[in-house]
Amino acid sequence: MTFRNGLASLLRPEDSVLVLIDHQPYQLANLNSHEPQMVVNNAAGLAKAAKAFGVPTILTSVIAGRGGLLFPQITEVFPGQEVIDRTLINTWEDKKVVDAVKATGRKQLIIAGLWTEVCVAMPVIQALGEGWDVTVITDASGAVSVEAHEVAIQRMIAAGANMMTWLALAAEWQRDWARAETAVKLTEVIKQHAGGSGIAYLWEQQLLNTPVPATAG
Repeated sequence: MTFRNGLASLLRPEDSVLVLIDHQPYQLANLNSHEPQMVVNNAAGLAKAAKAFGVPTILTSVIAGRGGLLFPQITEVFPGQEVIDRTLINTWEDKKVVDAVKATGRKQLIIAGLWTEVCVAMPVIQALGEGWDVTVITDASGAVSVEAHEVAIQRMIAAGANMMTWLALAAEWQRDWARAETAVKLTEVIKQHAGGSGIAYLWEQQLLNTPVPATAG
């Protein structure tokens, strides 16, 4: 196995391309590995982080006429962008999707989708075999059971994939809080989608902007 370590192995926004796969109502209806609203929130946070860092994002669905349109929480982040609708279960067998990824010129392929054991695992394993550096965002993905999600993760790790959560990815893209432009944009995403971390930030800002009462006497 080739170990993924060293500074060069960390993800960089200028080298990353994100593919969001099948975040649709049909798949969500049988999502049992995570609380469904959490996956919607995390997928939206991931999409907004990608936009904040200028990471090209490919949106794709499978037979949307029957399975439903991608969650509006995702498509609203990229207004007017085409959603590539497929018949192929394996996204990486769809030439239009692969061509869109290759057109970005990026080498760090990041994938999240529903379900983990099918529509994520299949393209990840194929892309790894073709030499791509692949990262799966596990908490913006989900499966029909906890077992299915965990077994799929094990399978992809064995094939050479990297696993991360959406907030860890965003932090890796930011890397340095001195990068003020993206820091401001990322902070907005954190406030909206990072749960307790976002609320804690708002509380901190409240305290910093609250005058200290004058000492009596």
